[in-house]
Amino acid sequence: MKIVKSTNLKAKPDFTKLGFGKYFTDHMLVMDYEDGAWKEPEIVPYAPFEMAPASNVLHYAQGIFEGAKAYKNKEGKITVFRIDDNFKRMNRSAERMCMPTFDSEKVKKALFELIKLEADWIPTEPGTALYIRPTMIANEEVLGVHASHKYRFFIILSPVGSYYANGMKPTKILVEEHYVRAPLGGTGEAKCMGNYAASLYAGEKANKLGYDQALWLDSNEHKYVEEVGSMNMFFVIGDEVVTPALVGSILPGITRNSCIQVLKKYGYKISERRISMDEIVEAYNNGQLKESFGSGTAAVISPVGVIGYKGVDMVINNAEMGPITAFLYDKITGIQNERYEDEFGWITEIK
Repeated sequence: MKIVKSTNLKAKPDFTKLGFGKYFTDHMLVMDYEDGAWKEPEIVPYAPFEMAPASNVLHYAQGIFEGAKAYKNKEGKITVFRIDDNFKRMNRSAERMCMPTFDSEKVKKALFELIKLEADWIPTEPGTALYIRPTMIANEEVLGVHASHKYRFFIILSPVGSYYANGMKPTKILVEEHYVRAPLGGTGEAKCMGNYAASLYAGEKANKLGYDQALWLDSNEHKYVEEVGSMNMFFVIGDEVVTPALVGSILPGITRNSCIQVLKKYGYKISERRISMDEIVEAYNNGQLKESFGSGTAAVISPVGVIGYKGVDMVINNAEMGPITAFLYDKITGIQNERYEDEFGWITEIK
């Protein structure tokens, strides 16, 4: 594998004031696809790409991405969390978007070399990590609605803190009652660029009304909960933890799956099923809506304190983090940071 080291290294940011996705390391991984095959991956200095104005991705949004995290302890040991699952999901997204799949073992090996090269960029402050963003774009220089014949795969790295500015303070979400994110049979279960562009309008509308995110409903009956723009959703109703079933329009979140595995192992009642807003409102009115939270790679676990629906703000658990939410956040981040034993085989050490 070719490695070209940067001769102009950047100053590191203050790792106690990172925010999310604002800083990028000195190097990146790049791999090109043409003539029906992937070329060898290369590590090169982080820099802008030269791209033709006719590149397919700019016109037809044939692009996918992933998000993962690497961690470093005080002794310098570097680990990544569930990276194999990220690459499996990325290849599923590639198939859905008519893009070429890749050899995940080869890419993982190259990624590990990139992370080792950028080891000094991995923050060790509580709540921080090195965010990993694999991306694939179509870059054939031709117009016409068809799958590209050329692609670029790349990975950039970013030291990050909390995804939300308010950290673990419970968020406010607004149920979107008009627009939809993805229909059944669409691309909702793929991590493709268009899904996120489609979510922006409702998110902006929610922000203007004082909420943090928009909560999407199904496109057919417009009554069943799907997901938030950057998170899968969970609700604690009585003694049952419920998350919307993966029906094809919801992203199969890796942190979502981690939550389900932890809850099952520790004896919680967890259900994957369709859940309507009528059921949530009824549970709230009956005092049975105990907690709500979102899950995702960026935020890990994000407690939800308020759900706005039909002009009413449902305040959950006095807008405070509930015990199941706190348990999951502690357990999953504890495994990621090696405070707890990795009981599930999720951690890979980079040597």
